[in-house]
Amino acid sequence: MQVAVQHDVAPEVVQELGGFLERRREQIAQRWADAALFSTVFTVSRDEAVEACKAVVDALAEVARSGRLEDIDAPGFGAVKDQLGRMAASRARAGSSPAQIAAEVAGLREPAAALLRAEFESAREHAHACALALSVLIGTLRLVVMETTLSAGEELIARQRQQLMEVATPVIRLWEGVVAVPLIGTLDSARSQVVMENLLEAIVEQRARYAILDITGVPTVDSLVAQHLMKTVAAARLMGAECIVSGIRPAIAQTIVHLGIDLGSIITRAGLADALAHALTQQGIVVSPRPDAGANAR
Repeated sequence: MQVAVQHDVAPEVVQELGGFLERRREQIAQRWADAALFSTVFTVSRDEAVEACKAVVDALAEVARSGRLEDIDAPGFGAVKDQLGRMAASRARAGSSPAQIAAEVAGLREPAAALLRAEFESAREHAHACALALSVLIGTLRLVVMETTLSAGEELIARQRQQLMEVATPVIRLWEGVVAVPLIGTLDSARSQVVMENLLEAIVEQRARYAILDITGVPTVDSLVAQHLMKTVAAARLMGAECIVSGIRPAIAQTIVHLGIDLGSIITRAGLADALAHALTQQGIVVSPRPDAGANAR
């Protein structure tokens, strides 16, 4: 998407700015390499910082040549978006706020503007016009950095959410051939999908014949989640394992009945211990009831 220049910058001024950035590429990069945005990220080698700066200068020169000073989607920015995003993320991990990162990007203007004023010292009016175009271009660069940073942050949050869901749905090996997923907290469609994937992987790895879904810690279940659970049971059967659902709360039982969901084909037990006892009994393992506590006391 091309955005029209809104600061009344003449086309010849824009082209002159692009030429200036190309001519002064090395000098601008050397000055920018000492700026916090680059120096605090490329700490091992200053040469790496200089090369990173050159890439950004090249991108700005290309954008200026295209005349799209205020277009964050200008092709020239494409080559450096990933790099700028990594740099901004590194600054954020170091404790810099988005406002500080934006200020660091804005701070790149003055070193370049000083070189520009020196080059056009004999033509002050022309220098002022080029400086205005440079300010617009650096402002767009700041928006590109912020947009890239936000996108990277959203991706990180999504990955962390996925990792948390996987951690929150562990598959436990209770006995040889018996695995269980003790679920705690709210179940939504995304987490139900993770439960199915983790359980099926465990069935294959453990060669399990019985899989227990314990929902004692789940406060409520809606129709969509109930359907996911039933699909999980069906998928487990296709993998050669019998699935047992345990710990259905009274409120959840009433919800399932009111929704008209048929669980007649699914084995259910009151609790995890009962489900494990059923799985062991089916394998020919005798499970003796626990002695009464009162009898032990006597």
